[in-house]
Amino acid sequence: MVPNTLHDDERASLFYDAISKHKNLPGPLMPTLQDAQRIFGCVSLDIQKIIAKELKESIAKINGVVTFYSQFSLTPKGKNTISVCLGTACYVKGSQGILDAFTDELKIKNGETTKDGMYTLEATRCIGACGLAPVFCINERVCGRANVQKAKTMLQSNPTSHESHDHSED
Repeated sequence: MVPNTLHDDERASLFYDAISKHKNLPGPLMPTLQDAQRIFGCVSLDIQKIIAKELKESIAKINGVVTFYSQFSLTPKGKNTISVCLGTACYVKGSQGILDAFTDELKIKNGETTKDGMYTLEATRCIGACGLAPVFCINERVCGRANVQKAKTMLQSNPTSHESHDHSED
């Protein structure tokens, strides 16, 4: 039986092609998982079971890899990903309050996606912008020297703006 995730024939075909491409190469698991994440937006348990069968690996090993690396998700992510840095510099300067504001505004918890599929909220560790602490990102846009009001304002504006960095001190 084909899992629900694989009902899209085009995506299923891409997925099985990816497995075939990696299957007989050394170390096929990571590239296969990366392709599955790219094709489906997640690596659900149904997808993991197929990979386990096709690569002759245990489901436990595959699930361990998927849950260990943050690049993989068990559920589809939203159109926009909001990442709030909770690394030391950001945390000390108030990033937990920013995460809480996003939680309140979006009505979702860390790691969840809004019902409309627009936003996924993630707490992250250091993103390498400590000099701009506290920092959050919406997609690839880095918002430095952030505060709760800036977080709320960003949600009300277009989150997919092409501007790549916001270093303002608002």
